[in-house]
Amino acid sequence: MIHIAHLKKQIPGGPVVLDDISFRADDGEFIAIKGSSGSGKSMLLKCLALQESWTSGTYKVDGKEVQTNWMGRMRVRKEITLLEEKPSLYPRRTALKNVLIGSTSQASPLRRATGMVRNDDYMGAMDSLEKLGLLDKAHSKAEQLSGGERQRVAFARALVHGARVLLADEPVSGLDPHAADKVLGDLKQLCKQQGLIVIAVLHQGDWAERYADRIIGLNGGKLVLQVNGRRLTEREKMML
Repeated sequence: MIHIAHLKKQIPGGPVVLDDISFRADDGEFIAIKGSSGSGKSMLLKCLALQESWTSGTYKVDGKEVQTNWMGRMRVRKEITLLEEKPSLYPRRTALKNVLIGSTSQASPLRRATGMVRNDDYMGAMDSLEKLGLLDKAHSKAEQLSGGERQRVAFARALVHGARVLLADEPVSGLDPHAADKVLGDLKQLCKQQGLIVIAVLHQGDWAERYADRIIGLNGGKLVLQVNGRRLTEREKMML
């Protein structure tokens, strides 16, 4: 469980981009973040991933403050993964190899140099690909995959690497409706089946209303909306 209280982020010598943001995310929950351009959506994800420092506020995971001790920060960096709009994959490596990179990044220098992979790692990567409907693409190079398939490879890699929380920045941007439905449907299933927490920026269309358990709305760096996942009213849409 994640608990954020009174998060403030100010650019040094510049404006406040997030102001007094408080919310919680429970295991198995899919949370969508909506808001106009410049509202602070991407910055919020970076703060949650500790890729950006906080000006003030508390950040607890499973009831323990993570900012005030190095073990807490290490835990966040291991268990909370930020996935950018366009996933960074090695184009000439297979989907399977791209997933395994996530599981070997903390391996010994010898293992990294030889590329040797334990059978357990191999099976774990294949299991993750199967859960995301990509088993038949395991040996296809990343450059041969569609945009939606590349997104799902990035999800599989994060899971193999031990992620408990996925922070996804516009994961379906640029995808056709069918591919977007597949990506978001897979994320929803991961929440239900594995207790994963997904916090995703979903700006376009009605994706948030269709898939999210909860919708958080930002405007000008402030939290202006927090409702259970449902169709938003016209008044609520005007707030974003």
